[in-house]
Amino acid sequence: METIHKKDGRLHIYVRQDKYKGELKSHNWVGRTYINGKQKVISSGTTNLEEAIPILEKWFDELQLQKTDNVEENPTNPPENQAQQTNNPPAEQPAKEVVEKPSAPKVDEDIQSTKKNVAMGMLDKLKNLKLPNLKGSKNSSDNNQPGQTPQKNKAKELFQKFFQSKVSKMSVAGEEIAGLDITKEAIRVAQVSQDKEENWILDKFSYRLLDQEKMAENFLDNKDYVAEEIELAMSNAKITSKNIALSIPVTSAIIRVVTSPLMTDDELQKAIETDSLWENLVQLTDNLSDYSIFHQIINRNSKNNTMEILFVASKLSDVNAYASITKKAGLNPVIMDVRCFTLKNAHDNTKFKSINKNENSVILELGLEENYVMIIHNNIPIITDIFLRPQEKQHILDVVNEQIPTEAEAVIRRYAMQIKQAITDYEAKYDNKITSIQVVSSLKNISFLIPAFKKNLPTTGFFNFDPLQSVSVPSYNNEKIPNDNKSPIASVLGLAYRKLDVFGYYKFVTAVKNINLLPNRDAIRQQNKLKFLSGFALKGVAGAVTGIYLLLIVFSYFQISSNKEELVQFDEIQMEFDKLNIQFSKLAKKRREMQKSLDLGKMVNSNQATSYRTLAQVTRSVPLRVNFSKIIFDGNDSLIIEGMAFSDQDILNFIANLNAKSLIEQASLATMKVEETETTAGSNKKKGFVINCKLKAT
Repeated sequence: METIHKKDGRLHIYVRQDKYKGELKSHNWVGRTYINGKQKVISSGTTNLEEAIPILEKWFDELQLQKTDNVEENPTNPPENQAQQTNNPPAEQPAKEVVEKPSAPKVDEDIQSTKKNVAMGMLDKLKNLKLPNLKGSKNSSDNNQPGQTPQKNKAKELFQKFFQSKVSKMSVAGEEIAGLDITKEAIRVAQVSQDKEENWILDKFSYRLLDQEKMAENFLDNKDYVAEEIELAMSNAKITSKNIALSIPVTSAIIRVVTSPLMTDDELQKAIETDSLWENLVQLTDNLSDYSIFHQIINRNSKNNTMEILFVASKLSDVNAYASITKKAGLNPVIMDVRCFTLKNAHDNTKFKSINKNENSVILELGLEENYVMIIHNNIPIITDIFLRPQEKQHILDVVNEQIPTEAEAVIRRYAMQIKQAITDYEAKYDNKITSIQVVSSLKNISFLIPAFKKNLPTTGFFNFDPLQSVSVPSYNNEKIPNDNKSPIASVLGLAYRKLDVFGYYKFVTAVKNINLLPNRDAIRQQNKLKFLSGFALKGVAGAVTGIYLLLIVFSYFQISSNKEELVQFDEIQMEFDKLNIQFSKLAKKRREMQKSLDLGKMVNSNQATSYRTLAQVTRSVPLRVNFSKIIFDGNDSLIIEGMAFSDQDILNFIANLNAKSLIEQASLATMKVEETETTAGSNKKKGFVINCKLKAT
């Protein structure tokens, strides 16, 4: 990249190159300077250096004038007031100017347009918002809830993160997703699991080599054939899960790590919703609405008031094309990754990483479609495209043995120079040494190419990447794995490791494991979140019921033990109870008889001698099997007797006895009916009666 310094080195003019799918989309001259410690960038809109220099110098001079005017307007402001002004800059002064492709004579007018001012003014306020730190925390005290201290908020935030991470880990562990790798050469599917020691097992794996005669230049144009091969591969692997993770090529994605002023999550979301964030930080060749964009904060630096954001984007047309193939095969795409990140995911689960944990790793993908070098620095990938012309790719295919043809040797030399340039730039920037490169390639002649690369880069080791170093492969899958070169299955393994993160678990691990370019990813996450929560609630209810039963069982055990001790003297207590019950029954019988006598006495409401004598004669007239229930005396000459007898003869005997008495003139039966009574010996039918007695006059 050519750089020209102007204005005493304070204005940098350089060429900005934007690529998409390996093709150069723009080659404009761009100006960059720093005002008050903040970077300002603008595109000249022209590839002609002579036209660009006046435009960029004019822009620089105007920035300097604005800076001078601000200082003159506030010459006596103390440092504190100046800091407050920085926190609230005017909306008309953008903090970072980026114009995609303005025409040369109207650069300043485009920058000052109303739409741009509104969006960039909002971002400018967010960027210059300086938040006080609380022991390293990035949150402002203004975000505290009323009545809460910063320490309480921090404790609450830590608790929420801890709970979220635990629940998220549970949800991630319960997912069942299959990996699907679609290339022009083959279809590969895989599903993995973990044992008790959390070691990976390649449970299910299959691949289908594609018939190149049926494949068009762009294999996405032959969706029916590819979908059929996917169905066959899934069937051969005996994968029943419909949820799959797939990837798009690196050439179909835009991957950048951009630096932004420190913002809270809410501020960042507002900036994204207004499109001002990506318009300022990333220059895309098309409208933002044409892309599916994924972003993740990968680092926050409260000291410098900045943060690093991983930006991944792909054309919606490409994303929908890959998703439509899987849907045609009857599958449900829930994750769409980028191929380079799937290789990193596979790399993270190998022994190679632990062996070289003190070094930064490098992965090189070499093939007919994908060619790039990926340096993994502090778990963040730095990707450099390797440019090959079609004829150069053909020269690489011409290598069939150790004797490298002249044309192929020249291509390998230029290829190695691009690798060396990427490594040199990295080593100079980060002061880290690169000593080895893991090669991923599906080329059949890769065993002949690697020595040729070693020859051009003698201080760097080249090795075939083995993604199965830490993976157990069952015997039924061994025959499907090539012995000489296992690197082609790295991508599908990296996809099989993916889990649908619905609670943000990977925010606590690494952002690169969370990439999902599907446009409907929020709906998928919400659906799976509800599914998990319902299952989680069901498990909670089942656990609560199980706990209650356990408590009841324990309580019953102790209760039974206690009852056994109390039942030792049961026989003695039972005998004593029977004796007391017999005595009680006798006393109760006497009490009932006495109560009946009292009741009969109450029915006679006169204290005359005649009444007493009449009652005595009636009493003496009662046979053995007759019982009184009521006697009604009118106080004159009428007496009504109600009761029950065992038979008709008993009633007749009673009437005869009454008529034989001296005080009773006549006794006659008024009514009689059969009544059934229940006794301890069973049911018993008795005769109810009513007898009218006419007393003699005295």
